[in-house]
Amino acid sequence: MLQRKKGIDIVVEIGGIKTHEAALDLFEKKLDKEQLSRITKMKQPEIAIKIANAIAMCAPDSVFINTGSEEDKQYIRKLSLKKKEEAVLPMEGHTIHYDLKEEQGRIIDRTYYIANPDEEISSLANKIDRAEALEDVRDKMSGVMNGKTMIVGFYMRGPVGSFVSNPALEISSSTYVLHSAEILYRNAFHAFDKEVERLGYFFTNIHSEGLNRPEDLPAARVYMDRSYQTTYSVNCTYAGNTLLLKKGNHRFCVDKAVYDNRGNELSEHMFITGIDGPGGRITWCTGAAPSGCGKTTTAMAGNHFVGDDLAQMWIDENGSIRSINPECGIFGIVEDVNWEGDPYLMELLRKPGTEVIWSNVLIDEDGVPHWTGSGETPARKGINFQGPWEEGMTDEHGNKVPISHPNARCTLTSSALPNYSSKAEDPNGVDTRVITYSGRDGDTMPPVWAAKSADHGVVIGAGIVSAATATEVGASGVKRAPWANAPFIPGSLGDYMDAQFKFFGNEKIAEDKKPVMAGLNYFLTDEARGGTSKKLLGEKRDVKVWLAWLERHTHREVEVIETPIGFLPKYNDIKDLFKSIIDKEYSEELYIKHFSLYIDNIVARIDLQIEAYGKEANVPHRLFEVFKEQRAGLTALKEKFGPIVTPSDLEKAESDS
Repeated sequence: MLQRKKGIDIVVEIGGIKTHEAALDLFEKKLDKEQLSRITKMKQPEIAIKIANAIAMCAPDSVFINTGSEEDKQYIRKLSLKKKEEAVLPMEGHTIHYDLKEEQGRIIDRTYYIANPDEEISSLANKIDRAEALEDVRDKMSGVMNGKTMIVGFYMRGPVGSFVSNPALEISSSTYVLHSAEILYRNAFHAFDKEVERLGYFFTNIHSEGLNRPEDLPAARVYMDRSYQTTYSVNCTYAGNTLLLKKGNHRFCVDKAVYDNRGNELSEHMFITGIDGPGGRITWCTGAAPSGCGKTTTAMAGNHFVGDDLAQMWIDENGSIRSINPECGIFGIVEDVNWEGDPYLMELLRKPGTEVIWSNVLIDEDGVPHWTGSGETPARKGINFQGPWEEGMTDEHGNKVPISHPNARCTLTSSALPNYSSKAEDPNGVDTRVITYSGRDGDTMPPVWAAKSADHGVVIGAGIVSAATATEVGASGVKRAPWANAPFIPGSLGDYMDAQFKFFGNEKIAEDKKPVMAGLNYFLTDEARGGTSKKLLGEKRDVKVWLAWLERHTHREVEVIETPIGFLPKYNDIKDLFKSIIDKEYSEELYIKHFSLYIDNIVARIDLQIEAYGKEANVPHRLFEVFKEQRAGLTALKEKFGPIVTPSDLEKAESDS
C-alpha cells in the first residue's frame, strides 16, 4: 500500500525550512519587493514551506513568481530566447526548441520512484530507497541553480473547482519548461491558495536543466516521491523528463485514484472527444493508446475536442462517468501529421495566428518547420535534432538520418482548434459513454470491436500490445502496454487492475449510462491479411467511421455479430457509415479482411497475457477467467471453421448457438 507522508520529505530535509515563519524570512532575504508581494498572497503554510525549501536547496540567483499575466508570460518568452532554450521562427508566435541529441524521449532507465521500506512499486518501474534518494538529490540539486533564475508557476491540472482537478507547483530554471506549462496548463495563481485549502493537498515539481551537456546525461535523474507528491528532475532537457506537471504528476493522480478513492475515480492516459450522432446528439468518448499510436489523431477525429492525452474520470451522483482533461493544450507528436488526416491541426501549424513551440523538427533555410510524414514537399537541407542536415545524410552506422526525430513535437493551446469544445473548461466534465483502447497492432485484432461486459472491457485495456514508439529512449520491438498507462502506474499492477474492475463494475453507474468499452486498431497491415504489402489496410480518416459505429452501438442503433472477443459490426452498417461519414466506398472484400478472426494470432496474444499476468502479485482472478473464456470460444471456432474465421462464419456460429 501507499504510505502518505512517511519518512523524511527530501526537499525539506535539504532546505532546512520547517515553519511558515522561516519560509517568510527566507523570502524576505531572497526575493525582491515585487516578487515578495506576489508570494505572500499564498496563505497556506505548506505552499510557502515547499517553495522556500526549493529555493534553499537549489540556490538560484533570483526568483520569479509567475502570476500568469500577459506581462509575466512575455517575460518568460523573452528570457527563453535570451537563454537560447528557444529560437524565434519567421511565423509570428512560433519558436523552435531542440533537446539534446541523446535525450529525445523519456529516460525510463534513470527514472525512479522513491520508496519507503516494504512499499510495493510497480514491477515495470525502477525504485530507490528514500535514504539513497536523499543523498543523490542532495548531491545533484544542491546549488544547481547558481547563476540562474528560478521560476515558480502555480497551476491547476483541470478546471478550477472540479472534483478531480489537482493543484501543482512547477518550479524550474528552464524557461522552455515554464513556457510550455503556460500553454499546456491553467495558470491558477489567483485561485491556487483556495484550491489547496479546498482539496487539502498539492503536487510539487522541482527541475533544473543543469549545464545541458551530453556528458551529463548519465547523471540525469527523475525522482518521484509518492509519499510527499513531489518530483525532482535534473540534467534533463526533453519535456517528458522536465515538464513534471505532465506525466510526473499523472503518476500521483493514478495513486490518488487507486489508493485514496478506489472504485470511484480513475486517472488515465486517454484522449477525450465528442462524436456527433443522429438528431444532434453528442456522445463523449475517451480512449487510451501509447504515445505515438494515434491518440491525437483520434481526438481530432471527433467533432468536439476536449483533450488528446490525459483524462481524469469519476462517477457523479447521477450515476454518470464524467471526464475532464487535466491539460488545456497539446504536446503532440508531429510525425505523420498531414493535411489528409489532420486538417484542423495543420491549419494551426501552417497558418499565422497560433502560438507554437516546435521541438526536434527540421528548420529549413527559410525558417519553415518540416517533419516526416507531412505529405508536403520535403526540405533538402536545414537544421534538425542532430545538427546540420541534408537530404540523403547517414549516421556513423550508415543509417539514413530522418528529416525530423520520430518524437518531434508541437506545443499549442487546445482552444485554437476549430473543433475545440467549451466543455473542456466545465468543472463537471463530460458524460462519457464510450471507452476505447488501442496500440500499434499490425497482425492480430480487427479495426474495432466492443466488449460484451464491463469486465471484458477492462480486459481489453489490460491486453493492449503495441510496437514500441520513439517516446522512450532505447525502447524497441513489441511489448505489452496495459491500458497504455503502465509506465505511469506507481504501485502494483494488481492494485491498479482491481481499481479498474471496481470502477467500471461500480453499482453507482446508472444502467442507461453504462459505457461501451471497445478496442481500436488502425495498424492492421495488408500483409497480415494474406496480401503482399506492408501498407495499412486502411487510412487515417477511417477512424471517424470506427468512432461513428461505436457511437451508434452505444445507442443500440446497429446490429452486431457476437464473438468470443466481443461484438463486431455488420457489413451494411459499416458500408453506410463509410459513405455518409467520409464519402468513401467500402468493399465487402476489405470488410472480410478487416473483421475475419485469425484465431492462432489472437490465442497467442491471450497466452502471452495469461503468462505475463501470472507473474504479477494480487492480479484479480476475474482477468484470467475472461481470458480463458475467450480462449475456449476461439478454440471452438477454429475446430469448426479453421484458423481463419470470416464474418459470415461468425454469423453462422451465432445463429447455430
